[in-house]
Amino acid sequence: MTVFSSEDRALFAANYPEVPHKLHHRLGRHPLLEIDALARLAEALPAASIEYNKADLPIGLTEKPEASGLSVGETIRRIEETGSWAALKNIEQVPEYAALLADLLAEIQPQIEAKTGRMMKTQGFVFITSPGGVTPYHFDPEHNILLQIRGTKVMTQFPAGDARFAPDEVHETYHTGGGRELVWRDELRSGGTEFPLSPGEALFVPVMAPHFVVTGPDSSVSLSITWRSEWSFAEADARAFNSVLRRIGMKPASTGRWPHGNQVKALGWRLIRKLRGAG
Repeated sequence: MTVFSSEDRALFAANYPEVPHKLHHRLGRHPLLEIDALARLAEALPAASIEYNKADLPIGLTEKPEASGLSVGETIRRIEETGSWAALKNIEQVPEYAALLADLLAEIQPQIEAKTGRMMKTQGFVFITSPGGVTPYHFDPEHNILLQIRGTKVMTQFPAGDARFAPDEVHETYHTGGGRELVWRDELRSGGTEFPLSPGEALFVPVMAPHFVVTGPDSSVSLSITWRSEWSFAEADARAFNSVLRRIGMKPASTGRWPHGNQVKALGWRLIRKLRGAG
């Protein structure tokens, strides 16, 4: 059985890569995504692939939050009561989860590659959150579909590439080694779009679209399936090149969103990296 219907694949094709939109999925209560299985996954992953902390956070947070004080396994198994948030990164390091990610992405690979070319750096992430938890305001560098598996949440998403919501300087800092957290101001809220998600629903998140997430009254499990494209890498490299121009006193024009290629600036940054590596 396919997870995405033909209608949803057509909807995805019509909106990818720049328009956020909701989809439906048939993943259901997959045994690999049950709480006990996810706790075992967390205990099997290397420490660098696990992040967990308290979930009672403000929307705007520009530094890493405090740890919950529990082990990751206990955090997940008791997620209804621990007031925690856990992210399991690069789940494809475990063969069973690699197969799940590959199967899901294979269903939409033709639609992806027709628009943005070869699918690159495929990765999977699982988010387990206590009731009422908040994922603070930030952006991500990948093309992303977030599949809601258990519980409910609301993602408030803001236009990608709009400097009102994520200044160019923040993008440039991120692509040269900085963080991806964004400064929140309450007046930004009116520019966002709320996407409520229930089990069986999914949401496409464009590259670098700022967003924050609030979990509903029950604990939540979500699966992100992500990929990169040459276009997304070119935009990232062009952002990094702009940081070089800014440091020497120039005021570079912002990078172009898809379908603009950003190739000249991207090649400039790739040359700088190559020269640094040879030095």
